[in-house]
Amino acid sequence: MLQLLHFAVLWLYLLLPSMLCGNLFCYFSHILEVEKPYELIVTECPPNTLCFKADGRYANKSSLSARGCMAKEDCSQVHTINLYGIVHTMSYGCCDSPYCNSCPGVTANSLCITVTLTTVAVMTGSW
Repeated sequence: MLQLLHFAVLWLYLLLPSMLCGNLFCYFSHILEVEKPYELIVTECPPNTLCFKADGRYANKSSLSARGCMAKEDCSQVHTINLYGIVHTMSYGCCDSPYCNSCPGVTANSLCITVTLTTVAVMTGSW
């Protein structure tokens, strides 16, 4: 029972600040080539912005990607970017839940489940 109380306090400690200020937490990465390794950085978006994930395409193949925060009215835009002398078509998609612009196949829900299970395992000594 005490472990459950510790878990609840930890959960509130992690989530309460974001619930009070109302700003969205998203992943950020610069425009990068798809094959290159990268590190996603957690960022707090300014008010009235959404998370975005950008996909750059060249010759019908995904070639670039980026993530971050964007004003709602700029979502779903498409434009071209010239990188290394190659013109890529960048399309942007937005979402409105925390960390929703994560990697393909990883959603905010699965991230929360993973964090919860890891926390429970550590607190019960199973880790």
